[in-house]
Amino acid sequence: MSTSPTSQPRPTRREFVGLVTAATAALPLAGLTSRVSAASAAGAAGPGTLHVFSKPLHWLDYAGTAALVAEAGFGGIDYTVRPAGHVVPEKVQDDLPRAVEAAKKAGLKVEMITTAITDPRDKFTEPLLRTAAKLGVKYYRMGNFQYDTKLGIWESLQQLKPALKELAALNKSLGIHGCIQNHAGPRVGGPVWDLYELMRDHDPRWLGVQYDIRHAVAEGGQSWPLALRLLAPWIRCTDLKDFKWEQAPGKAGIDNVPIGQGIVNFDAYFKLVAELGLHGPRSVHFEYPPFERAPKPLSDAEKRPLLLGLMKQDLAALRVHLAKYKIA
Repeated sequence: MSTSPTSQPRPTRREFVGLVTAATAALPLAGLTSRVSAASAAGAAGPGTLHVFSKPLHWLDYAGTAALVAEAGFGGIDYTVRPAGHVVPEKVQDDLPRAVEAAKKAGLKVEMITTAITDPRDKFTEPLLRTAAKLGVKYYRMGNFQYDTKLGIWESLQQLKPALKELAALNKSLGIHGCIQNHAGPRVGGPVWDLYELMRDHDPRWLGVQYDIRHAVAEGGQSWPLALRLLAPWIRCTDLKDFKWEQAPGKAGIDNVPIGQGIVNFDAYFKLVAELGLHGPRSVHFEYPPFERAPKPLSDAEKRPLLLGLMKQDLAALRVHLAKYKIA
């Protein structure tokens, strides 16, 4: 069966009405070796504050983003600090402090950010990371790494190692952790196991994996727990979202949906998270309509209460599992 992860059909009007109804009804609920143990390595990350990935909130300024995230009941913001992001690299030294200060004023943390960093020698890499580290950011997600099929899969991984080694050294000097997200599709991190080859010789304090259960299930089907166990020592932060398959003869596409309405087995996932002692901040991604691919234009006045209700709904769904397995 061929898959098209980027194929995401717009919802029908009936589905959109369902989202509005759900939002209205939602209620808020109050070291260097491959033999590093998962519990000790991941446990060093500390409690796992639930951050909101800011990508679908770019229409709001920093204060507006912080106010919405705080009202929804989350504990932090995972700002996009990349081209076309909430903070662009060219202005990071001025704007990232403003973004972090807005979050703090709303009682929120900014322990993690999302960047496009892949090159340790890029002119924006060191200033961005230095600024983030000074502001108390502990983890940053790197940009996307691609396979060169002409070079070969294995050789592509080997070719990436020098840059990752330099990034790990830079991270250590600044006291910040850099991580690669596993992402469905043909890029590095899609198969998930490939990240072990890149991480196995690195100290997990400075380089690791931002584990995304949605993408892991999309690629790993029923085998995703194996890769999670393998990578556990290098997992210091995670992503949370859900999806379902949209199928037709000979093909399938991914449709992102609210937490608990898709095929991700969050009960099994959090049970394993608790067993492995995986901690650290968690970034909740809102990639379903109307956060993305809204079926009709929405004014800011219409958008805010709708998104707020859906954010509360996803948070409530996650808290059920976090409470069940006593995950901080």
